[in-house]
Amino acid sequence: MEAGQHPTLKMNLTTESAQLVKTLLDKQRHPVSPDSPPSEMKTITWVAIRDFTVEEGKRQIEEYIQTWELLPCWLHSLDFLCSTEKEHNTFYHYRARFSTTTWRKPIQGTASVYFVVYIPKVRPQTLPVEVHFAVESNRLMHTPGRTRFREGWLVDVIDSKTLLRKAVNL
Repeated sequence: MEAGQHPTLKMNLTTESAQLVKTLLDKQRHPVSPDSPPSEMKTITWVAIRDFTVEEGKRQIEEYIQTWELLPCWLHSLDFLCSTEKEHNTFYHYRARFSTTTWRKPIQGTASVYFVVYIPKVRPQTLPVEVHFAVESNRLMHTPGRTRFREGWLVDVIDSKTLLRKAVNL
């Protein structure tokens, strides 16, 4: 095991993380010509495969989240969940939990964004890692630099949870 690497952990993945892995494997099996990313999209330069560590992945995801145009009331925490291996690929799973606080409602609920750092073992080590993300309760996979993050996605998740909580009287 390389310095700074974490062992592969066995755990149940969230639906979002499992969907990210499935979509990436499908994409690898059936490649599609890539679209060029819009130039006004904010992103970062991702680390080369050979330089990747769990800690560097977390640092870069934090850096990427800072490019999102969120109001200052949004707070978040970012956690490394686990790494998984499938079909000669390694997937590093992270979860960012977002919430807003106001003086009237100090805790309004949370919305999670799941990230996967994708490292194919057969790709040249000088290429950058691939990073993809999905918002809690959504199946659509997003790619940094190709998708503009929308604050409304977080609001929608929290609102849906609030409605569900009220419907079942929790």
